[in-house]
Amino acid sequence: MSDVAILINTTVAVAAVVLMIVRFKFNPVVSLVVGSAYLGLTTGLGTAETVEVISTGFGDIMAEVGLLIAFGVLVGAMLKEMGAIQRLVGTLLRVFGPKRMPYAMSLTIATLLQSIFLDVLLVISAPLARNLAPKVGRVGTARMATALAIGLECGIVLMVPGVGALALAGLLGVPLGKMLIFGLILVIPTVAISVAIMSFLFTRGWWNPEKDEEHFHQTVVDDEEDQWTDGGSGGTTPRPDAGGRVAQAQRTATVTEVTAERAAHDRPLILLLAPLLVSLLLIATGAILDIAEISNPVVSFVSEPLIALLIGLIGTSFVGRLSIGQHRVQKAIASGFSESGQILILTGVGGSLAATIAAAGLGDILGKYFTANHAAPLLMVWVIAAVLHVAVGSVTISAITAAGVLAPIAPTLGLDPVLIALAAGAGSLFAVHVTSNTFWLLQSLMGQTTRGTLKTCSVGVSVASVVAILLVLPMSLVL
Repeated sequence: MSDVAILINTTVAVAAVVLMIVRFKFNPVVSLVVGSAYLGLTTGLGTAETVEVISTGFGDIMAEVGLLIAFGVLVGAMLKEMGAIQRLVGTLLRVFGPKRMPYAMSLTIATLLQSIFLDVLLVISAPLARNLAPKVGRVGTARMATALAIGLECGIVLMVPGVGALALAGLLGVPLGKMLIFGLILVIPTVAISVAIMSFLFTRGWWNPEKDEEHFHQTVVDDEEDQWTDGGSGGTTPRPDAGGRVAQAQRTATVTEVTAERAAHDRPLILLLAPLLVSLLLIATGAILDIAEISNPVVSFVSEPLIALLIGLIGTSFVGRLSIGQHRVQKAIASGFSESGQILILTGVGGSLAATIAAAGLGDILGKYFTANHAAPLLMVWVIAAVLHVAVGSVTISAITAAGVLAPIAPTLGLDPVLIALAAGAGSLFAVHVTSNTFWLLQSLMGQTTRGTLKTCSVGVSVASVVAILLVLPMSLVL
Protein backbone atom coordinates (compact mmCIF):
# COMPACT_ATOMS: atom_id res chain seq x y z
CA MET A 1 0.00 0.00 0.00
CA SER A 2 1.24 3.49 -0.83
CA ASP A 3 2.49 5.89 1.81
CA VAL A 4 -0.28 8.35 0.96
CA ALA A 5 -2.97 5.72 1.48
CA ILE A 6 -1.56 4.77 4.90
CA LEU A 7 -1.41 8.43 5.94
CA ILE A 8 -4.98 9.03 4.78
CA ASN A 9 -6.36 5.94 6.51
CA THR A 10 -4.52 6.75 9.73
CA THR A 11 -5.97 10.26 9.66
CA VAL A 12 -9.45 8.89 8.95
CA ALA A 13 -9.15 6.38 11.81
CA VAL A 14 -8.15 9.02 14.35
CA ALA A 15 -10.80 11.46 13.05
CA ALA A 16 -13.43 8.72 13.25
CA VAL A 17 -12.56 8.04 16.89
CA VAL A 18 -12.91 11.74 17.68
CA LEU A 19 -16.22 11.99 15.77
CA MET A 20 -17.70 8.92 17.46
CA ILE A 21 -16.86 10.25 20.92
CA VAL A 22 -17.73 13.92 20.40
CA ARG A 23 -20.61 13.86 17.91
CA PHE A 24 -22.29 10.50 18.46
CA LYS A 25 -21.43 10.13 22.18
CA PHE A 26 -20.02 6.63 21.80
CA ASN A 27 -18.07 5.21 24.71
CA PRO A 28 -14.32 6.01 24.24
CA VAL A 29 -13.39 2.34 24.67
CA VAL A 30 -15.72 1.25 21.85
CA SER A 31 -14.58 4.13 19.66
CA LEU A 32 -10.89 3.31 20.04
CA VAL A 33 -11.39 -0.37 19.21
CA VAL A 34 -13.48 0.50 16.14
CA GLY A 35 -10.80 2.97 14.99
CA SER A 36 -8.09 0.34 15.48
CA ALA A 37 -10.08 -2.25 13.52
CA TYR A 38 -10.71 0.17 10.65
CA LEU A 39 -7.03 1.11 10.43
CA GLY A 40 -5.85 -2.49 10.46
CA LEU A 41 -8.28 -3.61 7.76
CA THR A 42 -7.74 -0.63 5.44
CA THR A 43 -3.93 -0.76 5.60
CA GLY A 44 -3.72 -4.41 4.58
CA LEU A 45 -3.08 -6.15 7.88
CA GLY A 46 -5.96 -8.55 7.25
CA THR A 47 -8.62 -9.70 9.69
CA ALA A 48 -6.53 -12.15 11.72
CA GLU A 49 -3.53 -9.87 12.13
CA THR A 50 -5.74 -6.86 12.91
CA VAL A 51 -7.42 -8.71 15.77
CA GLU A 52 -4.05 -9.98 16.98
CA VAL A 53 -2.50 -6.49 16.96
CA ILE A 54 -5.47 -5.00 18.86
CA SER A 55 -5.31 -7.75 21.49
CA THR A 56 -1.52 -7.65 21.74
CA GLY A 57 -1.47 -3.85 22.03
CA PHE A 58 -3.97 -4.04 24.87
CA GLY A 59 -2.11 -6.85 26.60
CA ASP A 60 1.34 -5.30 26.24
CA ILE A 61 0.44 -2.03 27.91
CA MET A 62 -1.51 -3.83 30.63
CA ALA A 63 1.52 -6.01 31.30
CA GLU A 64 3.61 -2.86 31.67
CA VAL A 65 1.34 -0.68 33.81
CA GLY A 66 -1.87 -2.52 34.72
CA LEU A 67 -0.85 -3.51 38.24
CA LEU A 68 0.96 -0.22 38.76
CA ILE A 69 -2.18 1.77 38.01
CA ALA A 70 -4.28 -0.47 40.26
CA PHE A 71 -1.79 -0.24 43.15
CA GLY A 72 -1.55 3.53 42.82
CA VAL A 73 -5.31 4.04 42.84
CA LEU A 74 -5.72 1.75 45.87
CA VAL A 75 -3.07 3.68 47.83
CA GLY A 76 -4.84 6.92 46.92
CA ALA A 77 -8.23 5.59 48.01
CA MET A 78 -6.88 4.67 51.44
CA LEU A 79 -5.14 8.05 51.87
CA LYS A 80 -8.44 9.71 51.05
CA GLU A 81 -10.28 7.62 53.62
CA MET A 82 -7.70 8.48 56.29
CA GLY A 83 -8.11 12.22 55.69
CA ALA A 84 -4.41 12.61 54.88
CA ILE A 85 -5.01 15.15 52.11
CA GLN A 86 -6.98 17.58 54.26
CA ARG A 87 -4.28 17.45 56.91
CA LEU A 88 -1.53 17.93 54.34
CA VAL A 89 -3.19 21.11 53.06
CA GLY A 90 -3.48 22.41 56.62
CA THR A 91 0.22 21.74 57.13
CA LEU A 92 1.10 23.57 53.92
CA LEU A 93 -0.91 26.57 55.08
CA ARG A 94 0.95 26.73 58.38
CA VAL A 95 4.37 26.33 56.74
CA PHE A 96 4.03 28.57 53.67
CA GLY A 97 1.29 31.00 54.69
CA PRO A 98 -1.72 32.03 52.60
CA LYS A 99 0.17 34.14 50.05
CA ARG A 100 2.31 31.23 48.87
CA MET A 101 -0.45 28.64 49.05
CA PRO A 102 -1.20 28.56 45.28
CA TYR A 103 2.39 27.46 44.62
CA ALA A 104 2.62 25.07 47.58
CA MET A 105 -0.71 23.40 46.86
CA SER A 106 -0.22 23.03 43.10
CA LEU A 107 3.31 21.64 43.43
CA THR A 108 2.25 19.20 46.16
CA ILE A 109 -0.68 17.94 44.08
CA ALA A 110 1.45 17.64 40.93
CA THR A 111 4.29 15.72 42.58
CA LEU A 112 3.19 13.90 45.73
CA LEU A 113 -0.50 13.07 45.37
CA GLN A 114 -0.72 11.54 41.89
CA SER A 115 -1.63 8.10 43.20
CA ILE A 116 -5.09 9.49 43.89
CA PHE A 117 -7.74 9.33 41.17
CA LEU A 118 -8.03 12.84 39.68
CA ASP A 119 -11.73 13.45 40.33
CA VAL A 120 -11.40 12.16 43.89
CA LEU A 121 -8.39 14.39 44.57
CA LEU A 122 -10.23 17.37 43.13
CA VAL A 123 -13.33 16.76 45.24
CA ILE A 124 -11.14 16.50 48.36
CA SER A 125 -8.90 19.48 47.73
CA ALA A 126 -11.27 21.99 46.11
CA PRO A 127 -13.32 22.81 49.24
CA LEU A 128 -10.09 23.33 51.16
CA ALA A 129 -8.74 25.58 48.41
CA ARG A 130 -12.00 27.54 48.36
CA ASN A 131 -11.86 28.17 52.09
CA LEU A 132 -8.28 29.38 51.73
CA ALA A 133 -9.05 31.68 48.78
CA PRO A 134 -10.15 34.75 50.82
CA LYS A 135 -6.84 34.64 52.72
CA VAL A 136 -4.87 34.73 49.46
CA GLY A 137 -6.34 38.09 48.43
CA ARG A 138 -8.98 39.71 46.21
CA VAL A 139 -8.26 37.31 43.38
CA GLY A 140 -7.77 34.37 45.73
CA THR A 141 -10.46 32.26 44.07
CA ALA A 142 -8.83 32.71 40.67
CA ARG A 143 -5.35 31.89 41.94
CA MET A 144 -6.40 28.82 43.94
CA ALA A 145 -8.62 27.46 41.15
CA THR A 146 -5.79 27.88 38.64
CA ALA A 147 -3.30 26.27 41.01
CA LEU A 148 -5.63 23.26 41.42
CA ALA A 149 -6.21 22.88 37.68
CA ILE A 150 -2.52 23.14 36.76
CA GLY A 151 -1.34 20.85 39.55
CA LEU A 152 -3.94 18.17 38.83
CA GLU A 153 -3.56 18.06 35.05
CA CYS A 154 0.23 18.37 34.91
CA GLY A 155 0.70 15.69 37.52
CA ILE A 156 -1.49 13.12 35.82
CA VAL A 157 0.59 13.02 32.61
CA LEU A 158 4.05 14.15 33.67
CA MET A 159 4.58 12.63 37.11
CA VAL A 160 4.77 9.00 38.23
CA PRO A 161 2.50 7.45 39.48
CA GLY A 162 -0.06 9.55 37.59
CA VAL A 163 -2.11 7.27 35.35
CA GLY A 164 -1.21 9.18 32.19
CA ALA A 165 2.50 9.10 32.98
CA LEU A 166 2.33 5.37 33.72
CA ALA A 167 0.51 4.71 30.44
CA LEU A 168 3.01 6.75 28.40
CA ALA A 169 5.98 5.06 30.05
CA GLY A 170 4.49 1.63 29.39
CA LEU A 171 3.67 2.41 25.76
CA LEU A 172 7.11 3.81 24.98
CA GLY A 173 9.13 1.40 27.11
CA VAL A 174 10.47 4.14 29.37
CA PRO A 175 11.76 2.82 32.73
CA LEU A 176 9.48 4.23 35.42
CA GLY A 177 12.40 5.45 37.49
CA LYS A 178 13.61 7.49 34.54
CA MET A 179 10.07 8.78 33.91
CA LEU A 180 9.84 9.78 37.57
CA ILE A 181 13.10 11.72 37.56
CA PHE A 182 12.62 13.54 34.27
CA GLY A 183 8.96 14.12 34.98
CA LEU A 184 9.91 15.71 38.28
CA ILE A 185 12.55 17.85 36.58
CA LEU A 186 9.89 19.07 34.13
CA VAL A 187 6.79 19.35 36.29
CA ILE A 188 8.24 21.56 39.04
CA PRO A 189 9.28 24.50 36.81
CA THR A 190 6.24 24.02 34.57
CA VAL A 191 3.81 24.33 37.48
CA ALA A 192 5.69 27.16 39.20
CA ILE A 193 6.09 29.25 36.03
CA SER A 194 2.50 28.67 34.91
CA VAL A 195 1.00 29.60 38.28
CA ALA A 196 3.22 32.71 38.34
CA ILE A 197 2.07 33.78 34.86
CA MET A 198 -1.60 33.31 35.71
CA SER A 199 -1.22 35.09 39.06
CA PHE A 200 0.36 38.04 37.25
CA LEU A 201 -2.56 38.22 34.81
CA PHE A 202 -5.18 37.98 37.55
CA THR A 203 -3.57 40.68 39.72
CA ARG A 204 -3.37 42.96 36.67
CA GLY A 205 -7.13 43.05 36.22
CA TRP A 206 -7.94 39.97 34.15
CA TRP A 207 -10.20 38.61 36.90
CA ASN A 208 -13.54 40.22 37.67
CA PRO A 209 -15.07 38.75 40.86
CA GLU A 210 -18.50 40.08 39.94
CA LYS A 211 -18.60 38.24 36.61
CA ASP A 212 -16.19 35.37 37.18
CA GLU A 213 -17.39 34.10 40.57
CA GLU A 214 -20.70 32.73 41.78
CA HIS A 215 -22.03 34.41 44.89
CA PHE A 216 -24.05 32.44 47.39
CA HIS A 217 -24.07 31.71 51.09
CA GLN A 218 -22.78 28.43 52.44
CA THR A 219 -23.55 27.01 55.86
CA VAL A 220 -20.77 25.04 57.47
CA VAL A 221 -21.32 22.63 60.34
CA ASP A 222 -18.40 22.92 62.72
CA ASP A 223 -19.38 20.50 65.46
CA GLU A 224 -18.95 16.95 64.23
CA GLU A 225 -20.38 15.52 67.42
CA ASP A 226 -23.72 17.27 66.89
CA GLN A 227 -24.07 15.46 63.56
CA TRP A 228 -24.46 12.13 65.29
CA THR A 229 -25.71 12.85 68.78
CA ASP A 230 -28.85 14.71 67.86
CA GLY A 231 -29.06 14.41 64.11
CA GLY A 232 -26.91 17.46 63.40
CA SER A 233 -27.93 20.46 61.34
CA GLY A 234 -27.91 18.26 58.24
CA GLY A 235 -29.95 15.50 59.87
CA THR A 236 -27.48 12.89 58.72
CA THR A 237 -28.20 10.47 61.57
CA PRO A 238 -31.58 10.84 63.26
CA ARG A 239 -31.95 9.96 66.92
CA PRO A 240 -33.18 6.39 67.18
CA ASP A 241 -36.53 5.66 68.71
CA ALA A 242 -36.97 3.13 71.50
CA GLY A 243 -37.46 0.15 69.21
CA GLY A 244 -35.38 1.29 66.25
CA ARG A 245 -32.63 -1.31 66.06
CA VAL A 246 -31.62 -0.25 62.54
CA ALA A 247 -31.35 3.37 63.56
CA GLN A 248 -29.37 2.36 66.65
CA ALA A 249 -26.97 0.37 64.48
CA GLN A 250 -26.55 3.37 62.18
CA ARG A 251 -25.82 5.57 65.15
CA THR A 252 -23.26 3.10 66.51
CA ALA A 253 -21.55 2.92 63.09
CA THR A 254 -21.41 6.72 62.89
CA VAL A 255 -19.93 6.97 66.39
CA THR A 256 -17.31 4.41 65.36
CA GLU A 257 -16.41 6.44 62.24
CA VAL A 258 -16.07 9.65 64.26
CA THR A 259 -13.83 7.83 66.73
CA ALA A 260 -11.76 6.47 63.83
CA GLU A 261 -11.44 9.97 62.35
CA ARG A 262 -10.09 11.23 65.67
CA ALA A 263 -7.67 8.32 65.84
CA ALA A 264 -6.41 9.04 62.32
CA HIS A 265 -6.03 12.71 63.21
CA ASP A 266 -3.90 11.75 66.20
CA ARG A 267 -1.45 9.89 63.97
CA PRO A 268 1.50 11.97 62.67
CA LEU A 269 0.86 13.06 59.08
CA ILE A 270 4.26 11.78 58.02
CA LEU A 271 3.22 8.31 59.20
CA LEU A 272 0.13 8.33 56.95
CA LEU A 273 2.18 9.40 53.92
CA ALA A 274 5.35 7.43 54.71
CA PRO A 275 4.55 4.27 52.66
CA LEU A 276 3.85 6.31 49.51
CA LEU A 277 6.98 8.41 50.02
CA VAL A 278 9.05 5.24 50.50
CA SER A 279 7.67 3.83 47.21
CA LEU A 280 8.63 6.93 45.24
CA LEU A 281 12.04 7.06 46.93
CA LEU A 282 12.72 3.42 46.04
CA ILE A 283 11.78 3.98 42.39
CA ALA A 284 14.00 7.07 42.18
CA THR A 285 16.88 5.24 43.90
CA GLY A 286 16.71 2.43 41.35
CA ALA A 287 16.84 4.92 38.47
CA ILE A 288 19.81 6.77 39.96
CA LEU A 289 21.73 3.52 40.51
CA ASP A 290 21.03 2.48 36.92
CA ILE A 291 22.41 5.77 35.64
CA ALA A 292 25.46 5.36 37.86
CA GLU A 293 25.79 1.71 36.68
CA ILE A 294 25.73 0.44 40.26
CA SER A 295 24.16 -2.98 40.73
CA ASN A 296 22.82 -4.52 43.93
CA PRO A 297 20.37 -7.45 43.74
CA VAL A 298 18.35 -6.45 46.81
CA VAL A 299 18.09 -2.78 45.87
CA SER A 300 17.31 -3.70 42.27
CA PHE A 301 14.43 -5.89 43.43
CA VAL A 302 12.79 -3.47 45.88
CA SER A 303 13.29 -0.52 43.51
CA GLU A 304 11.40 -2.21 40.70
CA PRO A 305 8.28 -0.02 40.33
CA LEU A 306 5.89 -2.94 40.77
CA ILE A 307 7.57 -4.07 44.00
CA ALA A 308 8.03 -0.49 45.27
CA LEU A 309 4.35 0.34 44.81
CA LEU A 310 3.37 -3.01 46.32
CA ILE A 311 5.43 -2.11 49.39
CA GLY A 312 3.63 1.25 49.49
CA LEU A 313 0.25 -0.45 49.18
CA ILE A 314 0.95 -2.92 51.98
CA GLY A 315 2.40 -0.20 54.18
CA THR A 316 -0.55 2.11 53.60
CA SER A 317 -3.02 -0.67 54.41
CA PHE A 318 -1.25 -1.37 57.73
CA VAL A 319 -1.20 2.33 58.60
CA GLY A 320 -4.85 2.52 57.62
CA ARG A 321 -5.78 -0.36 59.92
CA LEU A 322 -4.06 1.37 62.82
CA SER A 323 -5.64 4.72 62.01
CA ILE A 324 -9.21 4.06 60.85
CA GLY A 325 -9.79 0.33 61.30
CA GLN A 326 -10.06 -2.69 59.03
CA HIS A 327 -13.66 -1.96 57.95
CA ARG A 328 -12.88 1.43 56.46
CA VAL A 329 -9.70 0.17 54.83
CA GLN A 330 -11.74 -2.50 53.04
CA LYS A 331 -14.28 0.15 52.07
CA ALA A 332 -11.52 2.29 50.57
CA ILE A 333 -10.05 -0.68 48.68
CA ALA A 334 -13.47 -1.52 47.20
CA SER A 335 -13.83 2.09 46.08
CA GLY A 336 -10.35 1.99 44.56
CA PHE A 337 -11.13 -1.14 42.54
CA SER A 338 -14.27 0.54 41.22
CA GLU A 339 -12.31 3.61 40.13
CA SER A 340 -9.36 1.76 38.60
CA GLY A 341 -11.45 -0.44 36.27
CA GLN A 342 -12.36 2.27 33.79
CA ILE A 343 -8.83 3.68 33.85
CA LEU A 344 -7.30 0.30 33.05
CA ILE A 345 -9.62 -0.48 30.15
CA LEU A 346 -9.26 2.97 28.61
CA THR A 347 -5.47 2.83 28.91
CA GLY A 348 -5.42 -0.64 27.34
CA VAL A 349 -7.48 0.24 24.27
CA GLY A 350 -5.37 3.37 23.83
CA GLY A 351 -2.45 0.99 23.56
CA SER A 352 -4.38 -1.04 20.98
CA LEU A 353 -4.73 1.97 18.68
CA ALA A 354 -1.06 2.89 19.13
CA ALA A 355 -0.02 -0.69 18.28
CA THR A 356 -2.22 -0.70 15.16
CA ILE A 357 -0.71 2.60 14.02
CA ALA A 358 2.76 1.10 14.41
CA ALA A 359 1.79 -2.13 12.60
CA ALA A 360 0.32 -0.15 9.71
CA GLY A 361 3.78 1.23 8.96
CA LEU A 362 3.23 4.90 9.78
CA GLY A 363 6.55 5.03 11.62
CA ASP A 364 8.54 4.11 8.53
CA ILE A 365 6.75 6.78 6.52
CA LEU A 366 7.36 9.52 9.08
CA GLY A 367 10.99 8.47 9.36
CA LYS A 368 11.55 9.56 5.77
CA TYR A 369 10.52 13.13 6.58
CA PHE A 370 12.43 13.71 9.83
CA THR A 371 16.16 14.18 10.25
CA ALA A 372 18.28 14.26 13.38
CA ASN A 373 16.55 17.53 14.29
CA HIS A 374 14.66 16.57 17.42
CA ALA A 375 12.52 19.71 17.67
CA ALA A 376 10.30 18.90 14.69
CA PRO A 377 9.06 15.46 15.79
CA LEU A 378 8.56 16.60 19.39
CA LEU A 379 6.55 19.60 18.22
CA MET A 380 4.52 17.31 15.95
CA VAL A 381 3.67 15.04 18.90
CA TRP A 382 2.70 18.07 20.97
CA VAL A 383 0.42 19.41 18.22
CA ILE A 384 -1.27 16.02 17.63
CA ALA A 385 -1.91 15.58 21.35
CA ALA A 386 -3.21 19.14 21.67
CA VAL A 387 -5.63 18.79 18.74
CA LEU A 388 -6.88 15.43 20.00
CA HIS A 389 -7.44 16.80 23.47
CA VAL A 390 -9.40 19.79 22.18
CA ALA A 391 -11.65 17.39 20.27
CA VAL A 392 -11.97 14.44 22.65
CA GLY A 393 -11.44 15.99 26.05
CA SER A 394 -9.41 13.06 27.41
CA VAL A 395 -5.86 13.72 28.52
CA THR A 396 -4.92 10.03 28.52
CA ILE A 397 -6.38 9.18 25.09
CA SER A 398 -4.78 12.19 23.40
CA ALA A 399 -1.37 11.58 25.00
CA ILE A 400 -1.24 7.85 24.18
CA THR A 401 -2.44 8.32 20.60
CA ALA A 402 0.04 11.11 19.87
CA ALA A 403 2.94 9.19 21.42
CA GLY A 404 1.97 6.07 19.45
CA VAL A 405 2.40 7.95 16.18
CA LEU A 406 6.07 8.74 16.79
CA ALA A 407 7.09 5.77 18.95
CA PRO A 408 8.10 3.51 16.01
CA ILE A 409 10.71 5.93 14.68
CA ALA A 410 12.22 7.09 17.98
CA PRO A 411 15.21 4.68 17.71
CA THR A 412 15.88 5.78 14.11
CA LEU A 413 16.04 9.42 15.15
CA GLY A 414 18.14 8.70 18.21
CA LEU A 415 15.35 10.35 20.18
CA ASP A 416 15.02 9.28 23.81
CA PRO A 417 11.50 7.87 24.34
CA VAL A 418 11.15 9.82 27.58
CA LEU A 419 11.16 13.02 25.51
CA ILE A 420 8.28 11.71 23.39
CA ALA A 421 6.37 10.83 26.55
CA LEU A 422 6.88 14.30 28.02
CA ALA A 423 6.03 16.06 24.74
CA ALA A 424 2.84 14.00 24.34
CA GLY A 425 1.90 14.68 27.95
CA ALA A 426 2.52 18.40 27.49
CA GLY A 427 0.35 18.53 24.37
CA SER A 428 -2.50 16.64 26.00
CA LEU A 429 -2.83 19.45 28.55
CA PHE A 430 -3.77 22.03 25.97
CA ALA A 431 -7.24 23.58 26.26
CA VAL A 432 -9.01 21.69 29.03
CA HIS A 433 -12.54 22.86 28.29
CA VAL A 434 -16.23 21.96 28.42
CA THR A 435 -15.70 18.36 27.28
CA SER A 436 -13.69 17.68 30.44
CA ASN A 437 -15.22 16.56 33.72
CA THR A 438 -12.45 18.47 35.51
CA PHE A 439 -13.73 21.70 33.99
CA TRP A 440 -17.22 21.35 35.45
CA LEU A 441 -16.02 20.06 38.81
CA LEU A 442 -13.72 23.07 39.15
CA GLN A 443 -16.56 25.41 38.23
CA SER A 444 -18.96 24.07 40.83
CA LEU A 445 -16.53 23.26 43.64
CA MET A 446 -14.60 26.53 43.40
CA GLY A 447 -17.67 28.74 42.96
CA GLN A 448 -16.81 30.06 39.50
CA THR A 449 -18.93 31.03 36.54
CA THR A 450 -18.30 29.36 33.19
CA ARG A 451 -16.46 32.49 32.10
CA GLY A 452 -14.25 32.30 35.20
CA THR A 453 -13.53 28.60 34.70
CA LEU A 454 -12.46 29.23 31.10
CA LYS A 455 -9.84 31.58 32.51
CA THR A 456 -8.59 29.49 35.41
CA CYS A 457 -8.86 26.01 33.91
CA SER A 458 -8.79 26.33 30.12
CA VAL A 459 -6.28 29.18 29.84
CA GLY A 460 -4.29 28.20 32.94
CA VAL A 461 -3.66 24.60 31.88
CA SER A 462 -3.00 25.70 28.27
CA VAL A 463 -0.28 28.02 29.57
CA ALA A 464 1.20 25.03 31.40
CA SER A 465 1.06 23.01 28.17
CA VAL A 466 3.05 25.63 26.27
CA VAL A 467 5.54 26.14 29.12
CA ALA A 468 6.11 22.38 29.31
CA ILE A 469 6.93 21.91 25.61
CA LEU A 470 9.22 24.95 25.70
CA LEU A 471 11.12 23.23 28.52
CA VAL A 472 11.11 19.81 26.79
CA LEU A 473 12.76 21.10 23.61
CA PRO A 474 16.03 22.17 25.33
CA MET A 475 16.08 18.81 27.14
CA SER A 476 16.29 17.11 23.73
CA LEU A 477 19.67 18.76 23.18
CA VAL A 478 21.05 17.01 26.24
CA LEU A 479 19.45 13.54 26.06
